[in-house]
Amino acid sequence: MNSVTELLQAHRSIRKFKQEPLEQETIRELVKSAQAASTSSYVQAYSILGVTDKDKKAALRAISTQPYVEDNGHLFVFLVDYHRHVELSKDKGTPISHDKTEQFVVGVVDAALAAQNLAVAAESMGLGMCYIGSLRNDMAEVIEILELPEGVFPIFGMVVGYPDHEGSQKERLPFEAVYHENTYTPTAKVKPEIDAYDERISSYYEARTGGERRDSWSDQVIGMLGKKQRLDVDAVVKRQGFLGQ
Repeated sequence: MNSVTELLQAHRSIRKFKQEPLEQETIRELVKSAQAASTSSYVQAYSILGVTDKDKKAALRAISTQPYVEDNGHLFVFLVDYHRHVELSKDKGTPISHDKTEQFVVGVVDAALAAQNLAVAAESMGLGMCYIGSLRNDMAEVIEILELPEGVFPIFGMVVGYPDHEGSQKERLPFEAVYHENTYTPTAKVKPEIDAYDERISSYYEARTGGERRDSWSDQVIGMLGKKQRLDVDAVVKRQGFLGQ
């Protein structure tokens, strides 16, 4: 491995931070690193909103229920954003739309690529980070708190800061279950590898919780995916002008 692959493969989520805000120059460097990510057709259909207001952070924590949404070095919220494009099109007298699925996908992918660049940049500086998908617990309320216009919606947050614990690394799925060459490998062919992985994850949880938890990866994700979640997201996204109305 080289230093980059070593950094990438050492990733772990950090959920406890020192009470020390990020310096403005650090924030600028992180955002510039995010902007260097690939973007579909140069559209750059995203924005990054930093939240420093204590009341706003407290309100977002209430939605997420995670204390580190409020207690961190800096909270970034990644937005799918076509508002600027619509406004620019008005100036040029060339109407555009962003209500088709392709524009939705482009915005989500652009935001995700930028976010991962920021995450890696943060870790390269010795900072810790954690994605906050739970902001989608009430997307409409997040839009109101952050005063987002039509053409913009929050896809996830990210907390960044100076770590106050080491965190622990969760093993990912086996290479054989994720990488397919030339054609898709049926799950049945890699089931032994997944079963072995499930056992290792069970042992990981058992060790981390002192025996209080021993669920496998497949038990965990199937249980989660078997429940209907965040059913309001579709309506909120459409209200913001995406996916047709």
